[in-house]
Amino acid sequence: MSDTVNWAGREFSVHQQTADWNDVEGVYIFSVLNSQNRWVAIYVGQTDSFRNRIPRHEAWNPAVQMGATHVHATVVPQVVERDRLERSLIATYQPPLNVQLRQTYPNRA
Repeated sequence: MSDTVNWAGREFSVHQQTADWNDVEGVYIFSVLNSQNRWVAIYVGQTDSFRNRIPRHEAWNPAVQMGATHVHATVVPQVVERDRLERSLIATYQPPLNVQLRQTYPNRA
């Protein structure tokens, strides 16, 4: 398995949910490899601290029930850029656990 993966033109690092998370800002994706060996987004979110958010995330258990095995993360210091990337990923990949934001940012394709 690769240590990085590309989502919508941006490189994300691949982690276990139990990883030793850094206290930095960014966007993350709870994901699973499908039968075609392609990553599928189950949940997309953003945080001002991976260390504070990921280990106790309320969507992790529901994501695991849907097959999630890994967290993909990318550091994004600017909140405006985090907002833009999160919206874009949700609109593009329609993760099933982002029900509220999927309705707010429908796929424009």
